Amino acid sequence: MNASYDKLLSTLRQLPGLGYRSAERIAVHLLAHKTNSLEQLMDALKDAKSNVQPCTTCGHLSESRLCTICEDQNRNRRSLCIVESVLDLIAIERSGTWGGLYHVLSGKLSPIHGVLPEHLNLANLSDRIQTEQIEEIIFALTNDIEGNATCHFIQDMLSSYSNLKFTQVGFGLPSGGGVTFADPNTLKSAFESRRTYR
Repeated sequence: MNASYDKLLSTLRQLPGLGYRSAERIAVHLLAHKTNSLEQLMDALKDAKSNVQPCTTCGHLSESRLCTICEDQNRNRRSLCIVESVLDLIAIERSGTWGGLYHVLSGKLSPIHGVLPEHLNLANLSDRIQTEQIEEIIFALTNDIEGNATCHFIQDMLSSYSNLKFTQVGFGLPSGGGVTFADPNTLKSAFESRRTYR
């Protein structure tokens, strides 16, 4: 079409979940319909870029040093749910299933794809266990080889905490399935039927 349109389309296609057709619809809507959507989107993106960063404790998105979950003293502060991504955390929160704390890894181990322990948000995990006196780790990672390898790695990493209990969300999540797209009832069932992780 033209260079500016092609650049916008190419940029939109880099976003997760947007294929060619979806990116094309969004680009045409923003450019052709002359509504204030484009200005609102640009303002929202600038605002988010300036004000949103990872929580220094858990890795969730926050506008301050600590996110609202880490600041909430009414949550179960002895149990820590480990998730792959912020999207998983949001899905669990939306389900109303979990009232404890989180730790967002920002991925899972996958040496074949170049994802090693130093690429994950693991630097402060051991300190959190000690400082926050965590008693239970709940793994809510994708039920696949990489997810299981990540769980084993973390369990080994924290093996010096002899009183720490490790559990994994249970039934309801399909093999290879993740938390992000599970419905609230499935997540509730998975948390209620969590089992000891070995």
